[in-house]
Amino acid sequence: MRKIILTVILITILVLTFLSNFILSDNPIPAETVKFDTGDTAWMIVATAFVLLMTPGLGFFYGGMVGKKNVISTMLQSFMAMVIVTILWVVIAFGLAFGPSIGGIIGNPTSNLFFQGVGTNTAWSLAPTIPFMLFALFQAKFAIITPALITGAFAERVRFWAYLLFMVLFILFIYSPLAHMTWHPKGIFFKMGVLDFAGGTVVHMSAGWAALAGAIFLGKRKVQKINPARITYVLLGTALLWFGWFGFNAGSALGANGLAVQALGTTTVAAAAAAMAWVFLDKILGHKLSALGACIGAVVGLVAITPAAGFVSIPHAIFIGAFAAIVSNLVVGKFPKGKIDDALDVFACHGVGGMVGMVLTGVFASKAINPAVGDNQGLIFGSTTLFTNQLIAMVIVSVFAFVGSYILFFIVNKITPLRVTEEKEELGLDISQHGEFL
Repeated sequence: MRKIILTVILITILVLTFLSNFILSDNPIPAETVKFDTGDTAWMIVATAFVLLMTPGLGFFYGGMVGKKNVISTMLQSFMAMVIVTILWVVIAFGLAFGPSIGGIIGNPTSNLFFQGVGTNTAWSLAPTIPFMLFALFQAKFAIITPALITGAFAERVRFWAYLLFMVLFILFIYSPLAHMTWHPKGIFFKMGVLDFAGGTVVHMSAGWAALAGAIFLGKRKVQKINPARITYVLLGTALLWFGWFGFNAGSALGANGLAVQALGTTTVAAAAAAMAWVFLDKILGHKLSALGACIGAVVGLVAITPAAGFVSIPHAIFIGAFAAIVSNLVVGKFPKGKIDDALDVFACHGVGGMVGMVLTGVFASKAINPAVGDNQGLIFGSTTLFTNQLIAMVIVSVFAFVGSYILFFIVNKITPLRVTEEKEELGLDISQHGEFL
């Protein structure tokens, strides 16, 4: 059955793309109507490449943490996100996220099927200085890394084909609605005034809650205490993530401007402050200063500053990074690992880090940093509206992402088993799923 389905998918894509000039001719790309800024365009091309680099960086980050017999499978899960989500995004998901709004919840994809109408001569309304296609490709990289983040929770025990199916459903039914609600001008969160500069809710909270749902649904590994295969991979992966995150956050300014520089600065100091706070707290709690701890701390800081990057000052970014690292470190230490096997602490790092960043954006957002904040500034400036809206959005996103993802895991498991057998888990996913090994 799987061979038949895959054959049908391949043939369908080949036929539709071959005949695209006939099938999609009803909505041609308009003639040039805007004058683009070459500096903004150049920067956004670079930022798009930066963000794509984060996904293989994540592969190294996760691959170094798992056991030796699961390194290839874990890294391949991230790599395949680049493959599958790229095609899915072009075919339909971009339209679901950024197409004409349906009730402020989801976009109508019919206008942008196979990037129909997404060309180099028009622009997105909130990014008027760069080509529409560049904006769409930049957003594709965010969609790519989100399901890849989830994989750390069910590492070492998930069937690869089941993961691919879940990834497709997650993009269609969880990620795309959240992106639309948060970043589309007619999205319900956007109209509420909720601030998420680069994906604290859309990317990290959704991935964190989906990871928790996956860890609960799949159950525990047979052996939870695993020696990391390659700490050097984790260090390399962290470096690539930190590097790529400059495109993630500074690129979300959608231009080569002062706001991009501000986001670059806040991202830099938040990551550094978080890594410092994590290893300091480890020492205070009686643990050794570890390379693993420093890397995880840096990533938590990057996660936490993501929603706030273009809205807060440098000192407040340091606070956000350090505070998020302390909270996540304590959650990792107290997380009921004996009951819920979130293998690589995705929820404690990305879920919790995203929520901390979301809330603290409501505390520190300043119109002096970004005029788009308006009069509803952060709590520290005397306004409560933004803080309240951030809390409301956080609760809605948490419930939606957790419950929705759990339902998707249930559906996938009915179609094809999610978890490998005990024998294959014992053998290792590299051999059992891919016939390869280190």
